[in-house]
Amino acid sequence: MLCLSSLDKTAPKDQTDTMTFSAIVVAAGSGSRAGSGTPKQWREVGAKPVARWSVEAFFAAGAKSIVLVVPPGDMHLAEEIFRDLKDLAIVPGGAERADSVSAGLSALAGDAPDVVMIHDAARPFLKMVHIQALLADLKHAEGAILALPVADTLKRAQADGAVITVPRDGLWRAQTPQAFRYKTLVDAYAAWPGDSPPTDEAVVIETAGGRVRLTPGDPALMKLTYPEDFYMAEALAGSARVTRVGQGVDAHRFGPGDGVWLCGVKIAGERTLIGHSDADAGLHAITDAILGAIGEGDIGDHFPPTDAQWKGAPSHLFLSHAAELVRRKGGKLINVDVTLICERPKIKPHRQAMRETLAALLDLPVDRISVKATTTEGMGYTGREEGLLAQAIASVETPA
Repeated sequence: MLCLSSLDKTAPKDQTDTMTFSAIVVAAGSGSRAGSGTPKQWREVGAKPVARWSVEAFFAAGAKSIVLVVPPGDMHLAEEIFRDLKDLAIVPGGAERADSVSAGLSALAGDAPDVVMIHDAARPFLKMVHIQALLADLKHAEGAILALPVADTLKRAQADGAVITVPRDGLWRAQTPQAFRYKTLVDAYAAWPGDSPPTDEAVVIETAGGRVRLTPGDPALMKLTYPEDFYMAEALAGSARVTRVGQGVDAHRFGPGDGVWLCGVKIAGERTLIGHSDADAGLHAITDAILGAIGEGDIGDHFPPTDAQWKGAPSHLFLSHAAELVRRKGGKLINVDVTLICERPKIKPHRQAMRETLAALLDLPVDRISVKATTTEGMGYTGREEGLLAQAIASVETPA
């Protein structure tokens, strides 16, 4: 049973607003129609693999968990591509799409969500508004699917070569994601007759007697099927991402000690920087710059100095947290530039070690890390060697 809904972005809040959802991203096909060479889910669009677009979009939308289903022979490749996303489960798929979806459902069983969304990795331009619309339509049905009305005139070729026109009234093109109440979908799959595999999850629910609503889809949510589709996808990719810049500033005073931590490197000496954590002003400034770029406040919001657990903590924990938030928003860090302002210690002998440490912490090439140093010519608190100042800028690319 299918029915049409409208895309209401101002729908009143109800119990569905507190429902958890997880996603299964199906990337287990061979993609043979997309041409020879690398399977389409691993080909790059907008400088990253096709499958990564959807995974990042679900993380950015607040998915409880995500399962990526891949060909059994591609497990190692997928683990390498997504090595930075620790909360992503990667499982092998089966011979049919339904087998791969079943594998994904089984992977979620240990901590089952209220709602599960099934999405084809070959549709990379998923947006939060699509996910929100599907969740809203689950107020009225057991399932909701994105779909577009058929706009072109339809023709059917006959065996004798004749062509007849097919009425297009009431016909829709199904897209993904398709959203369902998790238990309902699991039970419907268990009751599937089994004479032939289902073509999508909506038909599984329909066959079990469930109600599926049509949620208005998006032409940009195209499926990459043929080689020429990738040219269009590259054009869309340019408009689907934005670059955001954040700034961070941090300062600490000097006190007695055996050295200072700066940008993850300890410089031995007779003084240290005073602070609640290890007082690494360089890492603190970079952390704030990254948090600023994604609109997530500052370091004190995430690691308040009033919390005793952060007393003496290594600042790389704060930096790694900020970088993980970028990934969860479907973004990626582009580059970092930090300036250390002090008379002492001398930064130049340690600058390369700092760059390499930051590159490792942020999973960036060294040439995207800049560490600079300057003095204030004896002026102010840095000139009097009372303290040290760090300023940083970070640029991040995120979904538009």
